Amino acid sequence: MTELRDILDKVAKGDYTVEEAETKLRIFNIVEVAHLAKLDVHRETRKGIPEVIFAKNKSVSDLLEIVKAGMDAKPVLILSKLTPEQQQAISDSCGNDLVFEVFGEGEIAVLHKQNYLPRQTGGKIGVIAAGTSDRRVAEAARVMAEQMGCQVLTTYDVGVAGVHRLFPELEEMVEQGIDILIIAAGMEGALPSLVTGLVDIPVIGLPISTGYGLGGEGLGALISMLQSCSLGLAVVNIDNGIGAGAIAALIANRIAQK
Repeated sequence: MTELRDILDKVAKGDYTVEEAETKLRIFNIVEVAHLAKLDVHRETRKGIPEVIFAKNKSVSDLLEIVKAGMDAKPVLILSKLTPEQQQAISDSCGNDLVFEVFGEGEIAVLHKQNYLPRQTGGKIGVIAAGTSDRRVAEAARVMAEQMGCQVLTTYDVGVAGVHRLFPELEEMVEQGIDILIIAAGMEGALPSLVTGLVDIPVIGLPISTGYGLGGEGLGALISMLQSCSLGLAVVNIDNGIGAGAIAALIANRIAQK
């Protein structure tokens, strides 16, 4: 497959006109997996966010075909929302040259070639989970940000039901110079508002689908965060740990460039 650098080199040498290069970029920006999927293999080069394969509702055979095409094109692949059956199938298909790591009970997984390491950008992020039940999705945010080159500091089970647990951990993160915070919380989702009122660091609220009865699938936490009176809090959708990690990493990486 032609790489982006090959196209740019040929433009510099005069082998391609600008118009020809533009056409090539459109063609080679996508790997087509039969009729199943189109992988945006240059997304990371174009916008700093790697391609993520959403595994939920995909058959095992379709997912394996997509994974194979992705690994043929890139040294690393990120997957989300994997079932145990999908996890086992991918693990069984890996040869000695591949490493398959699963986090957060399948919320996110990383498949990469041996000796692959993410680039280090200098961005620094804090990830806080209010309760142990929120850790699953918080891990997706952590792994996504790390794959985008950030250093991630984490602390879990420090919610408002025992808020005294939070302050030493939060103080340590601020002293370490984090650029942005992700706070995962289910139930009533109060922790992001509390922390936003204490720090001068941007906070991303990550509502989690844990709780009781009405609103217990994350809706209560989402509405609470959206209605926060603490300025400096932005909110992603319920259980969108990957989205929270991606936007946090973009911000932190931008700051690290200064």
